[in-house]
Amino acid sequence: MSTASLTEADVKSAADRVAGRIRRVTVAPADADALPGTGTGTLWLACEFMQHGGSFKARGALNLALHHLENGTMPAEGIAIASGGNAGIAAAWAGRAAGIKVTVFLPATAPAVKIGKLRALGADVRLEGTVYAHALEASVRHAEATGALLSHAYDHPLIAAGAGTCAAEFREQVPDLDTIIVAVGGGGLFSGTAAAMFPHGVRVVAVEPENCRALNAALEAGGPTDVDVDSVAADSLGARRVSQMAYQLATDPLAASVLVTDDQIVAARTALWEHRRVLVEHGAAAALAAVLSGRYSPSEGERIGVVLCGANTDPSDLSH
Repeated sequence: MSTASLTEADVKSAADRVAGRIRRVTVAPADADALPGTGTGTLWLACEFMQHGGSFKARGALNLALHHLENGTMPAEGIAIASGGNAGIAAAWAGRAAGIKVTVFLPATAPAVKIGKLRALGADVRLEGTVYAHALEASVRHAEATGALLSHAYDHPLIAAGAGTCAAEFREQVPDLDTIIVAVGGGGLFSGTAAAMFPHGVRVVAVEPENCRALNAALEAGGPTDVDVDSVAADSLGARRVSQMAYQLATDPLAASVLVTDDQIVAARTALWEHRRVLVEHGAAAALAAVLSGRYSPSEGERIGVVLCGANTDPSDLSH
């Protein structure tokens, strides 16, 4: 949707716009005894799964909605968005908070827990096809036919800037962070995080499942390219193509790309539950999996922040 660059100023504008309306991220230290594999570094967890709507995406959704309300550019038909679940939930929450109609398109394979949350938030839910790309096509057709404002799960500067406010809050609480690790689907959280952190010399590690690696493949190909999606975390990290914005930021020397297996994601999710009684979705566990599995190896004394970005999940599948 957008190839615009993203800057720290954009993130700061978003932070001012959503201040007092979103929940400030809670940061907690992760002791090495409880979460083995952290090596010689110090690990901090950003508990963003406690955000409105259950994920970081509430920040970007509210930033976009308020921007258009402030500028008189919000159509009567409201917002249309395609989502694997979390972006739709965030848009529905933001729409309810701002009095805006929201129509959400999801693949029919979306988790029932996410569909239920959408309906509870008052969204008009439309199930289309079997993958995110099908839902995206349907959302575009709807916007063209009705005049609704077409939002995007990740490829929009207002969405990404809002996402970046989480990292900015993280750094305010742990000002000497060396590295922030985030999971990547389409790249919105990575883009916002990179824009907020690179000016301060903070490294950003982008983590993806091995068989769900839109950003990693883009770096290999020299630009965004379509990939196959097959992962336990595909419901939230299942974008077939990363945004151009995320790709450009990922070419910065402060960025790194790491792949993890589904088994490593499941193990990290289970470890969080067993040692902290924290339940996150598989996509959120991917970032921690990079450290616990050794796919990302901290250097001596490295201060690492891991963003646990969402918890819209069914607790009955903890063993999967």
